[in-house]
Amino acid sequence: MHSMTASIAATPRAGHLRPLAVVPASAPARSVRLAAQQEGQLQVHTAPFRGSFSGVFSQALRSAGLGSRVLVSQFLKGGVDQGLERSVWLCGRLQWLRPAVAGCLSEPVPASQADVEAVREIWAYTREQLLSGQLDQLVLDELGLAVELGYLSEAEVVSALEQRPSHLDVILTGPSMPTALLAMADQVTQLRRGF
Repeated sequence: MHSMTASIAATPRAGHLRPLAVVPASAPARSVRLAAQQEGQLQVHTAPFRGSFSGVFSQALRSAGLGSRVLVSQFLKGGVDQGLERSVWLCGRLQWLRPAVAGCLSEPVPASQADVEAVREIWAYTREQLLSGQLDQLVLDELGLAVELGYLSEAEVVSALEQRPSHLDVILTGPSMPTALLAMADQVTQLRRGF
């Protein structure tokens, strides 16, 4: 009687283990390669302070350097007069967007109508890219805070994320995250200071 061994892998959303292959123990030794997962994840990185973005940005830059198509949208960061027309490209594969506003936005709407329109312009483009299926990774910085402050509609954001292509990795960062977005997440990471 031959003994059997099984390789295992985590299923993308449930975290349960499932067999990949069953091979006789007497079979010649081979290296094991895990098949690439085709299902993306929705991750949330949050902190009570503004500061969860830098680690996520370095991950996005690394992904772009390895050939992934990445979009980073920062909804409330300004001061560089960027907007869609002057988005920054890094590694030829990472597009970095900020709204064309004079400074960082931290107050609830009613801000100037131009500020609101600048944030919504970034969201409209980001939503289009999210739904197009052309991205491998999408970073949405301070999206939850943009919803909380009234710049973006929670229902519209949730709807777009529910329609995302299954292969797309989406990472949400920021100090505030609506409960509906947290409920959608496959992984939630909370950064804390003072430990």
